[in-house]
Amino acid sequence: MVRTRGLGRALGVGRGDRDDFDDAPQRRRPTASARRQRVAVTADHIDESVIPAPDVQDDPMEVPAAVEDIPADTSAEAAEDQPQGFPGGPSGPSVLTVYADHVACSVWTGEERLELKLSSHGRKVHSLGRPVPAIEGLIAGTGLSPLIACSIDTGDRGLLSAFVERWHRETSSFHLPVGELTITLDDVSSLLHLPVIGDLHAFEPLHLDDAVQMLVDLLMVSPESARAETVQCRRLYVRLQWVHDIYQCRCQAGHWTAAARAYLLHLLGCTLFANKSATNFHVVYLEALRDLSKTERYAWGVATLVHMYD
Repeated sequence: MVRTRGLGRALGVGRGDRDDFDDAPQRRRPTASARRQRVAVTADHIDESVIPAPDVQDDPMEVPAAVEDIPADTSAEAAEDQPQGFPGGPSGPSVLTVYADHVACSVWTGEERLELKLSSHGRKVHSLGRPVPAIEGLIAGTGLSPLIACSIDTGDRGLLSAFVERWHRETSSFHLPVGELTITLDDVSSLLHLPVIGDLHAFEPLHLDDAVQMLVDLLMVSPESARAETVQCRRLYVRLQWVHDIYQCRCQAGHWTAAARAYLLHLLGCTLFANKSATNFHVVYLEALRDLSKTERYAWGVATLVHMYD
């Protein structure tokens, strides 16, 4: 059994991470269901004049039958116990725990939602081009060559937006009118042509000094340049353009192994491990490129699915 833990912890993210919703307005759940409102109205508007008053000479513990047949308090308590749910959504939030912050709730209530921002690194991959002949063998040996041709420059924004709005993080699936649909390892293998069987690299959390030293050792940059880049990108991140420039410099100097690492790091940052910034990515992925002879053993398809779910 391969190890599947470490990537989310190394990046400092996980299923509990809710940074995707930091900029979204907070939603309020409905205070009561329609059924509860109906019960409350019925109970509050009973005409007491139609209820015969008990005879004072009778037993004070005896209650008229007409009064016993009006379970006002019981109905209200039963309505309280029932899950309130969401209009047009789940009746109980036990599974879709963040449904109140989901765009589907805004769509149903008619609230205005922010425009979806779509980013593509296809042009960045095309501008870098195919690897120079001196490192073609190294790149092909890693099994990551199919990623060079998998990026697109543009797409159907409406279609992509519709799928994103149907995605729920709690279940890692699309909730469609025909049922639930999820992305499987077979889909990753068929679309990206990446291995889904093999070893999974055990990523460990990085300290800033460790990240700088890794850039110095594996990309052959100066400590000053590496530290300045990490400081500019807020510690453990580097820019795609910076790695692009490093690749060209290593090719000009004839440092082919470092050039191959820079090329692959840029490729991974544009495809498998892209993030919302659209400009930079985490340094931790460089560790998987330390020994290029072992890179092909990794189950990159599994890492892709784990990164997407996190």
